[in-house]
Amino acid sequence: MKTTLSVIKADIGSLAGHHVVHPDTIAAANKILAEAKRNNVISDYYITYVGDDLQLIMTHSRGELDTKVHETAWNAFKEAAKVAKDLGLYAAGQDLLSDSFSGNLRGMGPGIAEMEFDERPAEPVVIFMADKTEPGAYNLPLYKIFADPFNTAGLVIDPTMHEGYKFEVLDVYEGESIILNTPEESYDLLALIGTPSRYIVRRVYRKADNLQASVVSVERLNLIAGKYVGKDDPVMVVRAQHGLPALGEILEAFTVPYLVPGWMRGSHYGPLMPVSQKDARATRFDGPPRLVGLGFNIKNGKLVGPTDLFDDPAFDEVRRTAVMIADYIRKHGPFMPHRLEPQEMEYTTLPLVIEKLKNRFKKETDMYKTKPSVYSHESSHE
Repeated sequence: MKTTLSVIKADIGSLAGHHVVHPDTIAAANKILAEAKRNNVISDYYITYVGDDLQLIMTHSRGELDTKVHETAWNAFKEAAKVAKDLGLYAAGQDLLSDSFSGNLRGMGPGIAEMEFDERPAEPVVIFMADKTEPGAYNLPLYKIFADPFNTAGLVIDPTMHEGYKFEVLDVYEGESIILNTPEESYDLLALIGTPSRYIVRRVYRKADNLQASVVSVERLNLIAGKYVGKDDPVMVVRAQHGLPALGEILEAFTVPYLVPGWMRGSHYGPLMPVSQKDARATRFDGPPRLVGLGFNIKNGKLVGPTDLFDDPAFDEVRRTAVMIADYIRKHGPFMPHRLEPQEMEYTTLPLVIEKLKNRFKKETDMYKTKPSVYSHESSHE
């Protein structure tokens, strides 16, 4: 029997602004998941948080997009949001974009990362959960984990990995996906995923046998709602060891606090800071963007663990660098490159400000023969 790991998250309201999940909302969700476990809807579960996002980690044997599992998560979020509203927490029910459940959670607001697999004798998995950023934030580390031999030694010295990996990339604007093979199509892959706001690595497979190695939640809230309602705060699952990257190779990809979009009001670039669970709170400028990594083993559908992977002095220097980057880029204030580029700001509240000014612009003589445009599939290139 195959095991399914479902990681589903949502912002259902938080304490003192976009800061941290209240323990009473976790307790409300726990009641729902405990009942689902008693009724054999799920095999096991673990509930946690990162910043203002409630995280549900569940195992079961029902496969991906199962109605009962997704309804369980929906009910847990709804009950937690009710508690958040009763407590007067900020943005209660923010990510719940529908009033009623409709089969599965796709397009309803919560972020979803699910993977069905045959358990290996030892099944180590790492679950990454980020706050104050979007799904493309995992593009860079996924490339390093599965395609960069300077990060992952196994690509060179492990025969089961030497053939490379397949990356499934989603174009979130067009709703289309493509599969690219590494190492032979690495440059094509980088040409796409270097634009993480549009092209998102959704899944990674081992090329030798199509074994699925990773999955990412790809829901973009602004594209679902048509306006800014909060950051997507993505989750990612990575399987480890036994012909896949070792735990240390997976974590090595996060030793540089690279810049990701999000942070304050979803409108700024900032360093992704790997932190322990106890430090998974949004503070400075509602950030900086945070990342928690929990390690589990799965045996017969049961979760063993977790271990808090970034609760380690080996990552202290990474965090120190992240603070230095935050200091530097914050000095740009409302200027790019701290503030996001115009096409990403379209889904924030900035267009409401620009709208007030549009009638005050005066037409100049024709300064340009052609108007600048953002590249698309139809764009011409010189």
